[in-house]
Amino acid sequence: MATHTVSAASDQSVKLNHQAFLLLRTIFTVAPIVFGIDKFTNVLTDWTHYLAPLATDIIPVSPQVFMYAVGIVEIAAGILVALRPKIGSLVVCLWLLAIIVNLLLLGNYFDVALRDFGLLIGALALNRLAMARGPKSR
Repeated sequence: MATHTVSAASDQSVKLNHQAFLLLRTIFTVAPIVFGIDKFTNVLTDWTHYLAPLATDIIPVSPQVFMYAVGIVEIAAGILVALRPKIGSLVVCLWLLAIIVNLLLLGNYFDVALRDFGLLIGALALNRLAMARGPKSR
């Protein structure tokens, strides 16, 4: 009887882990793609307001052209999360870290930087769940 209870609890744990993995993989696929597409349309906001001038000092292009490149990277990161969540989740973590540094350099979007830090932790959680799933974590 104890074995049956442990087995049922283990099955429940596997199901919950799978659900958490699917939720995180879905949001870290969809959100970067949507935000990446919006870098080209600026429907949600004018993204250039969130760009530190240092970025265009390092890469001498207009802020909007810089945002086009950002959009391409975000779309690619979302697709990578969908196809290879172990690798894609780490790419998203690094990307979010870069966004956080950019926002801190701006000095007036600390609330958004804090939100992005929470997202970074979520992407890291996705990576840990993907790693726990073994070599074939699709």
